[in-house]
Amino acid sequence: MSTPHTGACLCGDIQYTVTGELNRIIACHCVNCRKISGAGCSHNLVVKTEQLQVTRGEPQVYEDTAASGNRLYRHFCGRCGSSLFSRRAAMPEITVLKAGSLDDASGAQLAMNIWTDSALPWMAIDPAIEHHAQNRPVPQASASSPKAADSK
Repeated sequence: MSTPHTGACLCGDIQYTVTGELNRIIACHCVNCRKISGAGCSHNLVVKTEQLQVTRGEPQVYEDTAASGNRLYRHFCGRCGSSLFSRRAAMPEITVLKAGSLDDASGAQLAMNIWTDSALPWMAIDPAIEHHAQNRPVPQASASSPKAADSK
């Protein structure tokens, strides 16, 4: 998916733009992501925080502790409740964008499933796609790269 991209909450009170390539969706099957998404998993795109600009409104923030033990700040619309993005307390330079909040995410593809040990039995996980029982291992790439940060 080429840049720039736009997204918003359901009611439109919160809008954003994001630059960069958005093509690798990571599906997280942990309990917290299932609950925050209201679905069998949460579909996420990892970006550098500097790539995301909220252009309208101000998201509410919920502080959460993930199954990994990481403290997360989950940003959402206070009016309609749409989940928009999250950030780790320990890695504020990385933002995990909810793929469903993009106006057009049709160019992205599922690249990985994480926390599959807590996936619901009715969630089909393609064994041909990279998958991890818990969090994905940190790649050898630079820790400042979005690919080096996991979605939890």
